[in-house]
Amino acid sequence: MTHFACDYAEGAHESVLRRLLETNLEQTVGYGEDAYCDSARDLIRDLCQDDSLDVHFLVGGTQTNTTVIAAALRPHQGVIAAASGHINVHETGAIEATGHKVLSVPSQDGKLSALEVRRVYDAHWQDETREHMVQPGMVYLSQPTENGTLYSLAELTDLWETCQDLGLLLYIDGARLGYGLMSPACDMTLPELAHRCDAFSIGGTKQGILFGEALVLAHPALKRDFRYHIKQRGGLLAKGRLLGLQFCAILEDGLYFELSRHADRLALELRRAFEERGYEMLYDSHTNQQYPILPDGLLEKLAKDFAFAFWTKPDDAHTAVRVCTSWATEEQAVKDLICALDRLDGT
Repeated sequence: MTHFACDYAEGAHESVLRRLLETNLEQTVGYGEDAYCDSARDLIRDLCQDDSLDVHFLVGGTQTNTTVIAAALRPHQGVIAAASGHINVHETGAIEATGHKVLSVPSQDGKLSALEVRRVYDAHWQDETREHMVQPGMVYLSQPTENGTLYSLAELTDLWETCQDLGLLLYIDGARLGYGLMSPACDMTLPELAHRCDAFSIGGTKQGILFGEALVLAHPALKRDFRYHIKQRGGLLAKGRLLGLQFCAILEDGLYFELSRHADRLALELRRAFEERGYEMLYDSHTNQQYPILPDGLLEKLAKDFAFAFWTKPDDAHTAVRVCTSWATEEQAVKDLICALDRLDGT
């Protein structure tokens, strides 16, 4: 069985594992105050071209999202997100469990627009009974989105300027950030993204390390006492050096971006193969996540050898699935899937 259902099925890149083994018996201080975490922080600041950034390491994406959102908002505030945003559909109400509501906005492609953010903001402040409602305090987006789509630099700039104008914090979930930045359709750099938000994450769990996300804080108010927030939410890992070590291994010498480019290239090969055979795509994704709409009969046959993630049923006879490549996907796996399409189509 070949798995295309997600991009976190494999363990970690050999460079990460080698670094962990080489340093296994070293003794360091705990809780992320070791030299390896410091080096990883410096690497991230250099990549972002901003020495003023605070960098923290947490184990997983949901933990990262809940910690930064809960720290940013006052008790009566909520976070604006696309209805398909990860915090709204795939985190089991984790944000609501912190006492904050996700203010969801309909979106066909998974993206938020500055116009929609302003509409939600204005609807609240123009309502005479606003004290009875959750106040918008923050905007959440992911790059790429849950649907694999990308924000352009102009769209992100528009959102950033709107948030600045309205006094809203802007947080970017970068669980798959490398796959977004290395997409041939992406027109922004990491420094450009870093300078257009108050906080963002750099995903590692889905991008070549065993576990871990780097959370980057730019806004001074978020930086204050943030380690207290991490500790209170169970995120201050005693063996914190394990996180810093992994990010050092993956960020040094551009490995993170090389692996991301590899996954995107293979995903786009699959997209071309699906489209050349007449299958439509649910979303216009140019990242490692692709969403072909397949006949149910063909999907049933493919499922004997390939695992996909169910996404939606556009009609009674077809299913849209997520076909996901990763940093570790092999060329042969992609060729095998394309051959299976040809062999099984119409049989």
